Amino acid sequence: MLWSDPENEPPEELREMQEMLRRLGVLMALAMVLTMIVIGLR
Repeated sequence: MLWSDPENEPPEELREMQEMLRRLGVLMALAMVLTMIVIGLR
């Protein structure tokens, strides 16, 4: 969150989207690590 944001919570859709993006980011990072391991093992 930015410091300029109002105190109240963001709308529900925005919160869901942020959660999904966070999960996507974690999944992407895990996929990258797995790919690096597989490439390293070959």
